[in-house]
Amino acid sequence: MIRVAGAPISWGVCEVPGWGHMLPVERVLAEMAALGLTATELGPDGYLPVDRATVLRQHGLEVAGGFVPVVLHDSAHDPLPALQPTLQTWEGALVLAAATGADGYDARPELDADGWRTLLTNLDRINAAATRRGVLATLHPHVGTMVEREDEVRRVLDGSDVKLCLDTGHLLAGGTDPAALAREVPGRVAHVHLKDVDAAWAERVRAGEVSYTDAVRAGMYRPLGDGDVDVAAIVTTLTANGYAGWYVLEQDTMLDTDPPAGEGPVLDVRRSLEHLRKVSA
Repeated sequence: MIRVAGAPISWGVCEVPGWGHMLPVERVLAEMAALGLTATELGPDGYLPVDRATVLRQHGLEVAGGFVPVVLHDSAHDPLPALQPTLQTWEGALVLAAATGADGYDARPELDADGWRTLLTNLDRINAAATRRGVLATLHPHVGTMVEREDEVRRVLDGSDVKLCLDTGHLLAGGTDPAALAREVPGRVAHVHLKDVDAAWAERVRAGEVSYTDAVRAGMYRPLGDGDVDVAAIVTTLTANGYAGWYVLEQDTMLDTDPPAGEGPVLDVRRSLEHLRKVSA
């Protein structure tokens, strides 16, 4: 059976300042457990309490990993010293994103050759340090980071040894077919974020017609089965190639009301879980 985890971002909990209302930890973890999930990603730094092990254990959850934005392209900044304490206590997959250094995901600079050389070198340094600590490091292509478009994903795959977090939504939004990528490089996939995408909204973001934030608010990310990602093909391909990692249900959500209307975000997570169970049976 595939291993399925939750993520606080599906409940609107995000590291971006002003993203939207953040639901309390107890509600989010209780709803994950009620769905039958047995693991979660950590959410933004500081979202879970210091004694997270106790809180997670109370809900029958383990750690699947966590999202860590890091500036990798700045030759004047060494990201490794600040990460060393994290590596010493990390659980699950270390899901790195090549952060721009600014808050949010609506704008980013273009890298020159030196910037790319620095980024790839730092990725390999962090990957090696993580491996020495027994930590699985992955790189998460993400809209609004330095690794977003298909050519940038390929540059990472060709220029570093780091494994990939296959985020189906961010890949499609950035112009990469996640099912095709899974078929091409299944051995590089070490962690999976499953989300579905309305491709028309994603195209508007790529064309600069609408900001990433506004597209997410408008519902660019959809429950699994409601968008244009071929979830069944991805799961089938990875399973056939021996993938045994987590499939993290991660529908990026923004909450504008407190409390959210009706059941709230758990409704979409439940629909995604039902679709995943159907296509992976």
